[in-house]
Amino acid sequence: KGFSISFQVAESNVTIPTIGIHNMENALACMAAAHHVGLSVQACADALAHYEGIYRRHQCLYNRNGIIVIDDYAHNPAKIAASIKACQPIAHQLIAWFQPHGYGPTRFIRHELVHEIASALRPQDSIWMSEIYYAGGTAVKDISANDLIKDLQLLGIDAHFEEDRKRLFEKLIPTLTPDTVLLLMGARDPGLEKFAHEVVDLLQEK
Repeated sequence: KGFSISFQVAESNVTIPTIGIHNMENALACMAAAHHVGLSVQACADALAHYEGIYRRHQCLYNRNGIIVIDDYAHNPAKIAASIKACQPIAHQLIAWFQPHGYGPTRFIRHELVHEIASALRPQDSIWMSEIYYAGGTAVKDISANDLIKDLQLLGIDAHFEEDRKRLFEKLIPTLTPDTVLLLMGARDPGLEKFAHEVVDLLQEK
């Protein structure tokens, strides 16, 4: 339900103020470990009710007029798929944006990432990518984020590439409609936090 997950362990009702089935699974593992060393299930439930989340893990930056912006550190195939699936129950439409990092890592995960994204997205969802983040060095620049987008398009996915992320969101923000979650994903780039807040500023000016 929105930004909370509810489940039952033994006879205790547990509610966590976060999203994603994987977070429920992590909470269950924590409860099992805590119970093993003597804590009661209810004590665990009471603690989880006040869970505040982790920086850049499904961090909600904006929630107004039916539009939600979530910033997430997801950067490998499994985490990106989990992040997409976690956000889908929040709104009818999900628009995901991902900035890959490193030419070697992107080349290595290309096929798995395309498969995971294609499997996770619903027909009404879309995925956007900006160019690979380059941190310097002697990397061979023989792959582009657009190559992944083309792979996704061949699978019938609503996928788009815009090299300049700022230009992308300047075009995208005016088209957003209520009941939409905008999911920003990426890692390693130290400018991602500032960029996420710039996206929010664009929304507030809309």
